[in-house]
Amino acid sequence: MDEQLVRALLQDQHPDLAELELREVVGGWGNQMWRLGDDLAVRMPRTEGAPELLVKEHRWLPGLAARLPLPVPIPVHLGEPSDRFSDTWLITTWVHGEPADHAPITDPKAADVLVDFLQALHTEAPADAPVNDRTGLPQGPMSSDEIRAYAGRSDEIRAVWEDAIAAPAWDGPPVWLHGDLHPANVVVADGTLAGVVDFGEICAGDPANDLAAAWILLPAGAADRFFERYQPDEATVRRARGWAVVRAMFLIAMGINGDKGLPGGKAHWGPIGRAALDRLL
Repeated sequence: MDEQLVRALLQDQHPDLAELELREVVGGWGNQMWRLGDDLAVRMPRTEGAPELLVKEHRWLPGLAARLPLPVPIPVHLGEPSDRFSDTWLITTWVHGEPADHAPITDPKAADVLVDFLQALHTEAPADAPVNDRTGLPQGPMSSDEIRAYAGRSDEIRAVWEDAIAAPAWDGPPVWLHGDLHPANVVVADGTLAGVVDFGEICAGDPANDLAAAWILLPAGAADRFFERYQPDEATVRRARGWAVVRAMFLIAMGINGDKGLPGGKAHWGPIGRAALDRLL
């Protein structure tokens, strides 16, 4: 995928936007992104499951975005598969700010911003909302040997995990979830949370999945402020701690892959994951 292809697709399907400046954005996971002018983005899928996730965002995010207190990438146009490009692609609004994996949140008051966002999002989802089997706690984050090799403190990590899976399951109605809140999926301005991006995992489920962000995204000491305001029950906090272990270990593992030069690895994620574990433990 290059600028010539993206511009040709725009000329075919959205010619009124085809002359805007087009700049490739480094990074991304399932999609390669291009900034289009100052206020739009083009997302081009590069993994097998990514087109389906773009369709899901296009279906559900516009209705949710109207009530969310932070900027999110609102779908503008769902590109159709064609002879030029065989998959669905998406134009969205651009969310201004720096990704938190490059510009971390430093303001403890960001806890209030995150609570306001999640309380607005965590409303009861309709019966036909997408469901993601991964929003329940998975079988385990890693083996004990892997935890010891990657992060140390294996006994403490294992204790948090075992407590999480022993906690009572969510017995409320499924609520809307972002489903993938980690530093690369939020943006920061002036040290605080300024927007949330990549809603490919949006689904209905247990709010604990998103509440793990209190440790993954916020600076040290801010999680207490977050939970005082959000006020989840004790079991939900326990499950959220389990999700935080999963996300922190994922960041650490991707950091190791990056150090080894493996595809998909991101070396700078390792320290981010270890810092999240320190906050959690």
